[in-house]
Amino acid sequence: MIRTPFGFTSTAADVVRGVDLDGRRVVVTGGSSGIGVETARALASARAEVTLAVRDIAAGERTAKDLTATTGNERVHVAELDLTSLASVRRFAADWQGPLDVLIANAGVMACPEEYTEQGWELQFATNHLGHFALATGLHGALAAAGDARLVVVSSSGHQLSPVVFDDLNFDFRPYDRWLAYGQSKTANVLFAVEASRRWAADGITANALMPGAIYTNLQRHTDGRGSGKTPPEMFKTVEQGAATSVLLAASPLLEGVGGRYFNDCNEAEVLDRRSGTLYGVARYAVDPDNAERLWAVSEALLERG
Repeated sequence: MIRTPFGFTSTAADVVRGVDLDGRRVVVTGGSSGIGVETARALASARAEVTLAVRDIAAGERTAKDLTATTGNERVHVAELDLTSLASVRRFAADWQGPLDVLIANAGVMACPEEYTEQGWELQFATNHLGHFALATGLHGALAAAGDARLVVVSSSGHQLSPVVFDDLNFDFRPYDRWLAYGQSKTANVLFAVEASRRWAADGITANALMPGAIYTNLQRHTDGRGSGKTPPEMFKTVEQGAATSVLLAASPLLEGVGGRYFNDCNEAEVLDRRSGTLYGVARYAVDPDNAERLWAVSEALLERG
């Protein structure tokens, strides 16, 4: 179990203090809102070259300008990325030049009304998992070229709401439930990190997943701002605290060579055999290597058909 000096109250600035990322290139999806902004800010403050991969270019440009003003780092870029569009994802990967040291799969949606992509994929699974899977596999060469790249996948304790239901990914048979769909997509995030770390270890790539904590952001726009409504007020974090675990996994020397894990509050989480009822722990099905390998194969097949 990985333990660090950081915890619930640590901020992104805390975990990156004293770390020099000069020469490192980072992509943050959803980098113009929520914890993505503070993740990018902390990495830029450590002198990384940061690209905000965003749907809204204007919002991205405003964020980039703010990050440069607050960190003094001129190497903050913006590129268009719509995770629900395979064409957009493939274009982003094709346009990338040179090595990529860190990819942070941060963007996501939560508890959306029932909606499907043009391929018939349920929107939360498509956005939270398949879009990031397509992006990371499309950038695999760039990650491998870095020699010691890190993939950071933002999941959620919501993964405890549902495993990946391989026989009904898109709710073709089950009545749509927005929380089960969210839970399934967040389990997929963890499984993706587990299998990416296994498959890409020889390329020097490590991958880890995390729960950032409960934070008031635009992510909760479909839930009155309080997620499922069961989180006590004292468990909510600031946005700066919410970005801490992402930044730790992306930048800290404490995580060098560590992969295939799930983290809460900057520390590796306990593996659970039943739902915790809290924000802590990772379901055994979410770190199961057989599930991870199966999801990878299913995801590849879906993208080939898409």
